[in-house]
Amino acid sequence: MNRRFGARALLATSVFTGLIAAAPAFAETKTDLGLAMSTEPTGLDPTAAAPVAIGQVVWQNVFEGLVAINEDGAIVPQLASAWTVSDDGLTYTFDLEDGVTFHNGKAFDAETAKFTIERIIAENSVNPQKALYSAIESVEAPDADTLVVHLSRPAFDLLYWLGFPAAVMVEPTSAETNATDPVGTGPFAFAEWRKGNEVSLEAYPDYWGDKPALENVTFRFIADPQAQAAALNSGGVDAIPEFTAPELVSQFETKDDFDVVLGATGMEVVAGMNNAEPPFDDARVRRALMMMLDRQAIVDATNSGFGTPIGSHFSPSDAGYEDLTGVLPYDPDTAKALLTEAGYGDGLSFTMKVPNRTYAERAAEIMQAYFAQGGVTMTIESSEFPATWIKDVFKDTNYDMTIIGHAEPLDIGIYARHPYYFNYDNPEFDATMAEIANATDEDARLEGYRKAQEILAEDVPALFLYAWPKIGIWKAGLEGMWENEPVPSNDVTDAHWSE
Repeated sequence: MNRRFGARALLATSVFTGLIAAAPAFAETKTDLGLAMSTEPTGLDPTAAAPVAIGQVVWQNVFEGLVAINEDGAIVPQLASAWTVSDDGLTYTFDLEDGVTFHNGKAFDAETAKFTIERIIAENSVNPQKALYSAIESVEAPDADTLVVHLSRPAFDLLYWLGFPAAVMVEPTSAETNATDPVGTGPFAFAEWRKGNEVSLEAYPDYWGDKPALENVTFRFIADPQAQAAALNSGGVDAIPEFTAPELVSQFETKDDFDVVLGATGMEVVAGMNNAEPPFDDARVRRALMMMLDRQAIVDATNSGFGTPIGSHFSPSDAGYEDLTGVLPYDPDTAKALLTEAGYGDGLSFTMKVPNRTYAERAAEIMQAYFAQGGVTMTIESSEFPATWIKDVFKDTNYDMTIIGHAEPLDIGIYARHPYYFNYDNPEFDATMAEIANATDEDARLEGYRKAQEILAEDVPALFLYAWPKIGIWKAGLEGMWENEPVPSNDVTDAHWSE
């Protein structure tokens, strides 16, 4: 090779090398995800224990049900592709997906589903939500792809309850070990549980549905809010779906490399009243007290502005939600007039038993100040939670007013329970809940819930304050995470990193 040709070759090589160096390196899309949770679950089987932290790890990710509840609070098909309900509402026939396998390779079929439901309603069942399925009388599996459920009474909300973590499908040979080695049909299989630290999941290669974009998901347990914030800032975790320190959110709202996503949960914070005793047996008093409170101000003062004011016992995360805060809005003058009409023009006094939980204590103090402006004296009495509060308020109904967050999804029906700590008796409301149970289609069910909300908004058996917020903070580029949380969960089946 002569010198001139060699020099040209060297120059060309240098330029080509320089172009390669200058070009951006191809970046593969990230396929792993680290999430932080405040509470470590006691086990990993949601059909055997109540703590919501169990479902927040495994529901939808590892375990699936006949149906599911989506982010909008609607019932959607899952392992049952379709279903029909008999005209009398007593027979549910489910068409099951074909070709579904559990993570241990065993097939899911009607016999498996029959085993799961019979296990829930068995006399010796330890299922935390067993009472929800009490209408189920018997179960049949006429063929591998068909499940028939017979009820003793109409219960149209059974479909909703079947979407809960407590009703996920269980493979019989793994039933006794799911608490430590969960085996489901979901897109992720259990990989490892390092007690006190984290649970790891990995994509299941033979998943029957759409494959997840993520290959590995790790749930890390960090109780302290300051430590949660530090983990986000350091890159120790990618996301915290439920950030527990509202006062620290502002530091992430100003950073371009984080997304702060605000939504609602199914938990309603309400101030319950003993409706069987004066003065709360008079609806005018209850309405007056509701109109003395500025709900948004309570949210601002107690939760740094995070939370959604509500006008009934229903969350914005529930399908069929109506904003009824305008039924009895903040109106101190009208409130005083109502109290006078009810015979309390010279004042009113009562005691609020407050569980020793920060959100409840803060809200009680704000309510006390608002009531004082209206001539109402509310004495705050601290109550140890859960033991003392449950005994005095929940069991013995030995109280005037209290405040608590009701975390069970879609639990508006508690006002039709007799007995229950509100001591509320409204035949119209009870009849409406019966209409919901007797519904034969989703439209009728949702219409029933709208009517139930409106009855409570007018009659106020409790002072409806706000829906607990879902504060999600995660790295920019992470998509597919839930904004709202109608069921306590961390569903990452659609989560992915943008390219």
